[in-house]
Amino acid sequence: MHHFMTTDFTAELIGTMILVLLGDGVVANVLLKKSKGENSGWIVITAGWGLGVAMAVYITGWVSGAQLNPAVTIGMVSIGELAPLQAIPYIAGQMAGGFIGAVIVYITYWAHWRETEDPDLKLSVFCTMPAIRNKLANLITEIVGTAMLLFGILGISNSNNGLSGGMGPFAVGLLVFAIGLSLGGPTGYAINPARDLAPRIAHAILPIPGKRDSDWGYSWIPVVGPIIGGIIGAVGYQFFCLPLWS
Repeated sequence: MHHFMTTDFTAELIGTMILVLLGDGVVANVLLKKSKGENSGWIVITAGWGLGVAMAVYITGWVSGAQLNPAVTIGMVSIGELAPLQAIPYIAGQMAGGFIGAVIVYITYWAHWRETEDPDLKLSVFCTMPAIRNKLANLITEIVGTAMLLFGILGISNSNNGLSGGMGPFAVGLLVFAIGLSLGGPTGYAINPARDLAPRIAHAILPIPGKRDSDWGYSWIPVVGPIIGGIIGAVGYQFFCLPLWS
């Protein structure tokens, strides 16, 4: 009972909070005016996200498996690795953690919001925005990126790799880094509804000086795309790769 309803929820909350704190934090460092990392570029952002994921997995992975992402959780349900009812505390913890992490980033960069004039940059700290707004193309990008994420996670965690211990979380971080470098250009690679929707809600609520709307017309894409991609990646690995290599 304690593991099913409380431990998993708490671990996923803390892990996702760390992921968003370090991930949105690096975006704030690069985008906000007068930050030490201002204009340091996409490599810094993708590296920060990758390392943030790795740290979150190291800290909470031994408790809940550190899924930290509703798309991962739903993908695991789709292949029978997680019971549907068990997914509820996972996803609840992930969404709560994403919101809290975003609020901490807001507080950490308190002095920089007023210095930053561009409202799009302020929104981009919290959630993704497409480089070219084409909903079908953006949706496909999120599906492909998240399918690669699940494919990679399942491959890394395969016992034949021997990476389930010390190097496993670092390898998952490298995977996120690689996805950002290779597939992140069109949409900013949300690949995680808790990383995008929960901070987007925080953006809508927080008293950020000079902010714009939270772009709700786009907000469904980094939710629906990752969920579809997560299922495709998990099912694809389970039914196409395992029979070949087992």
